[in-house]
Amino acid sequence: MKHGFYTKLAFTNIWKNRRTYVPYILTCILTVMMYYMVKSLSVNPGLRDMYGGSSVAVTLNLGTYVIALFAFIFLFYTNSFLMKRRKKEFGMFNILGMEKEHLARMILTETILVTVLSIGLGLGLGILFDKVMFLLMCKIVGAKISLGFFVSGSVILSAVRLFCVIYLIIYLKAVYTVQISRPVELLRGSSTGEREPKTKGLMALLGTILLGTGYGLAITIKNPIASIGVFFVAVILVIIGTYLLFTAGSIVILKALRRSRRFYYQPRHFISVSGMLYRMKQNAVGLANICILSTMVLVMLSSTTSLMFGMEDMLKIRYPNDFAVHSREPDTSGQNDKIFQKIEEFCEAESIPVENKVRYASLVFVAEEKGDWFETNGKEINVNGNTSGLRALFFIPLSDYNTASEEKKMLAGNEALIFSDYEAYEKPALGIFDREYQITGHLEEFFGNGASDTNIVTSYYIVVTDEEFGKLKEIGEKELGEMGTAQTYYGFDTSASGKKQELLERQILDIIVEVGAEYEGNYNGFMESRIGNRRDFMGIYGGLFFLGLFLGTLFIMATVLIIYYKQISEGYEDRERFEIMQKVGMTQDEVKGTIRSQVLTVFFLPIAVAGIHIMAAFPLIRLLLAVIGMVNVKLYLICTLVAFLVFAILYVIIYSLTARTYYKIVRR
Repeated sequence: MKHGFYTKLAFTNIWKNRRTYVPYILTCILTVMMYYMVKSLSVNPGLRDMYGGSSVAVTLNLGTYVIALFAFIFLFYTNSFLMKRRKKEFGMFNILGMEKEHLARMILTETILVTVLSIGLGLGLGILFDKVMFLLMCKIVGAKISLGFFVSGSVILSAVRLFCVIYLIIYLKAVYTVQISRPVELLRGSSTGEREPKTKGLMALLGTILLGTGYGLAITIKNPIASIGVFFVAVILVIIGTYLLFTAGSIVILKALRRSRRFYYQPRHFISVSGMLYRMKQNAVGLANICILSTMVLVMLSSTTSLMFGMEDMLKIRYPNDFAVHSREPDTSGQNDKIFQKIEEFCEAESIPVENKVRYASLVFVAEEKGDWFETNGKEINVNGNTSGLRALFFIPLSDYNTASEEKKMLAGNEALIFSDYEAYEKPALGIFDREYQITGHLEEFFGNGASDTNIVTSYYIVVTDEEFGKLKEIGEKELGEMGTAQTYYGFDTSASGKKQELLERQILDIIVEVGAEYEGNYNGFMESRIGNRRDFMGIYGGLFFLGLFLGTLFIMATVLIIYYKQISEGYEDRERFEIMQKVGMTQDEVKGTIRSQVLTVFFLPIAVAGIHIMAAFPLIRLLLAVIGMVNVKLYLICTLVAFLVFAILYVIIYSLTARTYYKIVRR
């Protein structure tokens, strides 16, 4: 054959099949572009100058693995639509004299053209928009904008290597399909009919059981620690259950509709239901994919958005005071008094107002709840095992509680007040070590110290008399060593400006070092500030939000393409059938009605099932968010509802456009 024949033929084939090739190539370009941008952002030197930059880099780097895996699965999957559509074309070439090795060379040339085009344009657009994305990320996380343009040769090489491997595997699969098929099979490949599928009751039952088990795990789990492991199990069960139910359950539904004479024996319903029933084997996987992708988009956008907008709430919970000093230094040493005094003297000298000052001591014991008794087991509590009975006990002396809360509670020697954060304590008594206390009251709220408020196990805050607090302190130091020593919390708020607060933050750190040196040792404590940690929070949750937008866009793009190819491939398959129907009297309006019926009957199932998945997963994801400090359930609910509403509107628009394309193909 003449030099350049395969190249010319490849260009011609791509142009003639542009209705299916152009969306595929555009998707390849966008996937390469997104991979490059996320990978480039993860190694951008500008992250070094950003607070929380290391956390952002780790988050983005993990995102590159997700994109790489997704790119392999998705491009491989969408290419199968192209191959199915072009089987007849390959069969025709084969009959006209082209041998299969010639077909392989033609496919290779087409693959090389797509590879060069997608990688070249993808990297070009990625480099072009990389700076824009970096500026957007800086805006989201509140970082300073750095000048300069960053291009990473290693990232370019990584993208080229990844997508060349993906396209090579796609090419090998295409060649294998052609090699094992006979010319007649290729000619009939895109229009081969299917037998009516059998009702698979056992598969439908298994799918229901798996889906129900996944839902049950998500709804019934109460322990935040256990929710981390349960999440992955529940996700796997729901994904498998979704595929089984769409494969078997959809057939059950369509056959039930066919048995309904009032519904089935109408022109638009008769054709759509019968057509989908015979195609449900291939339909089911596509619908299940759309459902899973829709669920992933909704979970990702709702959770990352709630983390971003709930950041201030998390800051206030984790850092209830603008400034706080946590100390394990015994008050008898005098270091605590000296540090706290120097802080107040500095504030007075710099005209920094001190408000809502609070100071109290506490004892913290991690124990296993067994009835109304709590066992510490010395120093050997196994937090890596079953944590359902694990509790954090915070004992506070009555005098400190009354001072901090401005109340006047009274307690006898063996009496106690209690507050619980997750699971209520309903028993009349509570025992630990050799001490037992009668619960005389339940507190409606409790001032936390931030670190304790973010415990992912249930915490009990127990107020006891000063005398009992002293006895517990002696026992704790004897049984648990340093872990049993008392802690002192000193916190306060200020209405000073941001610059003044940054000055105070540095000064408190200097005071701690200075006083520790005066006492010939390091101070056994540390300082926390809300203003200092806001920057880290913004880096972490801003990075997650940014990645969520990226991956959400990628998954939406995948959903759109699957829907588009589904409508295109079915349009070409149905064209001859509708031509026959129109020849025997079916009008254009009835064709449109049939298409609408087909869309409404099955194609809105994925978004409906995705909504059910989200509702079932809500309690589990709420616990997962609580693990990292996001406890504003109302905000998460609002973000979930808004995300679902926006996605549902987008879903309707996508299906309206693709249904119109389907109608244009069928009408010809």
